Amino acid sequence: MKKETSPQPTKQDRGDITREKLLTSSIDVFGRYGFDGASTRLLAETAGVNLQAIPYYFGGKEGLYIAAAEHLASMILGHVAELRTAIIERLAQIDHDGKAMEPTEARELLTQMAQRMVALFVSRQSESWARFIIREQMEPTEAFERVYANVMGPMIGMARRLIATILGETAQSEHVRLKTMSFVGSILVFRMAHAAMLRQMEWQTIGPDELEILRRHAADLVAALGSEKAGR
Repeated sequence: MKKETSPQPTKQDRGDITREKLLTSSIDVFGRYGFDGASTRLLAETAGVNLQAIPYYFGGKEGLYIAAAEHLASMILGHVAELRTAIIERLAQIDHDGKAMEPTEARELLTQMAQRMVALFVSRQSESWARFIIREQMEPTEAFERVYANVMGPMIGMARRLIATILGETAQSEHVRLKTMSFVGSILVFRMAHAAMLRQMEWQTIGPDELEILRRHAADLVAALGSEKAGR
């Protein structure tokens, strides 16, 4: 009986693998050392590819940096794509019907968003993403524009509209914009201050039990929106 052999990877397959290695590893390298500190040699060695792969596939280090930012945005979107699409379609339906969303539904959707983001932010894979984004927050470049346009801006925009519905205000008001950024910050803190959070909670790591506590906390944050008005 003739032994079957696995098909050999084509030149295009090998090229795709090389690009993927560079994109994935460069997010971590750029996040750790910054654009200036990340040499092309370090980027290539970390990815385990030939040095000439960077100019061949990306035109140079700057091209790789921009492509890494777009790849980062794509990976984040991959984790929230289903929920993001559901919320976008729901908002579009409401706009088409000319009806207002009920605050109860807005809270439910915002809670799902917050819980999904908390779970993502405390995951180990988000460490390198956070380093990259924090650097871009401090000194924005074209890479920040790509990440913001593709994932941060749209997600914040959806949250702002839901918060506006909860508060019974217009999404364009400065109050709602600030309220939204404060809310987003209360979720981001679980990644940006991860070590401090673990120390404060006296946790060694984030396991299923700890994640469930954080999910309940995210729901509490949503439930608290508008409570200052109710107490007046």
